[in-house]
Amino acid sequence: MPPDRNRSPSPGSRIPIANALSQGPRKKASFQDPLIGFGRHFGRTVHALCRIHAVINNGLILEAELIDAGSEELMPFDKRFELDVFRKILSLTPSMADRIYGASDEELLNVADLLQKGASGARSDDTRSLKGAIIEWIVPKGGSLSPPLSRHTKIDRGFRHEGTGALLCPAGMDWKDNGEKLQSGELLVRGDEWPIFLYQGYTYDVEDPWSGAFRSTLLLNAFKYVFTSPSSVEKETKATRSGNARIHGMTSVTRASIAYIATQVRFALSSSNTFSRSDLLTDSERFYTTVLAALHDPDEQEEYSSIMHRQVFPGHEEHAHRSANPKTALARIKAKRAALKLAQANHN
Repeated sequence: MPPDRNRSPSPGSRIPIANALSQGPRKKASFQDPLIGFGRHFGRTVHALCRIHAVINNGLILEAELIDAGSEELMPFDKRFELDVFRKILSLTPSMADRIYGASDEELLNVADLLQKGASGARSDDTRSLKGAIIEWIVPKGGSLSPPLSRHTKIDRGFRHEGTGALLCPAGMDWKDNGEKLQSGELLVRGDEWPIFLYQGYTYDVEDPWSGAFRSTLLLNAFKYVFTSPSSVEKETKATRSGNARIHGMTSVTRASIAYIATQVRFALSSSNTFSRSDLLTDSERFYTTVLAALHDPDEQEEYSSIMHRQVFPGHEEHAHRSANPKTALARIKAKRAALKLAQANHN
């Protein structure tokens, strides 16, 4: 029977749809646990290659042991370092401590998995984006690489090409004398043999091995690219969204972030396509852990991070040392209010 068009429609069981006259989103809104985002920041600035569940588990044990020991100074350095990483996990969010202390094993595993997913995702994203960007930075100004290198493939990089091989050559080793041996595989490079690209001007002083360390333009470019924005590498302000540093309130360079960027640059220059901890050719995990350990060594100088900090976050450095102007409107309002309160207190 056809419907009666003169009869008033009945709403029945239908539910009104909001914003019927607007186009609406093209895609369904997706939810991502905030811990994934915090995990991305953790991997870049605290520890890129740790097993987060193991760190949380061991951190809880170490804190319990600390109650009995009474002082962290009595702990071995590696245990203190592991405890420090655990505490940085606790500081990622205001509610992180509540989520970890007293949690069940299943809940701890869920938190760790989300953080690990974020850290792994950030590493993959940065590896992919730096793969092409690195080529632009190593081309001589006004010149070119011969033969040219592709932004999209890595098969000709590493020691197979002079442009990348000379930068990966271990500090203290002459590329001109050893390039052929490195290319043929006669000479193998371990992860703890730091490459020359870490040094300012790609110059290494055997008598002063810290001089210029972690100050190269290549390292600085990559740091800006990942943490501030790709456009900040050229000192331009074309970014249309906040960089990773601003999203997470990062206003200073951490020692772990230097080790992370150094590892990413080293891998981008290599001929390996897939970042793997077990890849003995790039030996990335050994490289990262030795750089991280050296930067955290209490006996070493901390000049390297402060210098990069001034170059990456110059505004924050200037702001931190800027004296307050007592003649601003806000300063006068506060002074006037304080005077009124004082007068009222004296009157009473």
